[in-house]
Parts: sequence; C-alpha cells; structure tokens
Amino acid sequence: MKATVLDLRRRMREVLDALERKESVTISHRGKVKGVIYPKDAPPRKYASLAEHPAVGMWKDREDMKDVEQYVRQIRRGRGHAL
Repeated sequence: MKATVLDLRRRMREVLDALERKESVTISHRGKVKGVIYPKDAPPRKYASLAEHPAVGMWKDREDMKDVEQYVRQIRRGRGHAL
C-alpha cells in the first residue's frame, strides 16, 4: 500500500488494516518516499554481509590512516595545538 503523511493522519484505520493483511506501507511526503512500514511478523529482510558493503575498506589506501592510533590522537587534539 502507498500512503502519504496526510493519509497517516486521516486514514490510519486503512493503514492499520493493510498491516494486518501483512502488506508493507510506503510513506511519502510531497511526492518523495520517506520510509516503509512493515508488519510486525514480516520475514526479516536479507542484507549483504558487512564485509560485502561498499563502504568497508574505502579508505584502506590512505597513507595518513595507516597508524590508526596516531590518526585518532591527531583528530582529538583540537585547535589548541595550532597556536
């Protein structure tokens, strides 16, 4: 089912009925999809493992991050060291 934010406000019973029928409800606001509501007992969605996520290892070639402890110390120093 597709619903708008206004539908959530004015026709919540229909949204709840769709969830009872095990349908997901796609919520939109001003024509853009903002989220999806799934029924409580819906089967879990399958995600790729974390190792396969494209963000993992994206900075592996950066030379300034080879020593992680040094990099974090540098970040946490603040602005006082520049004076």
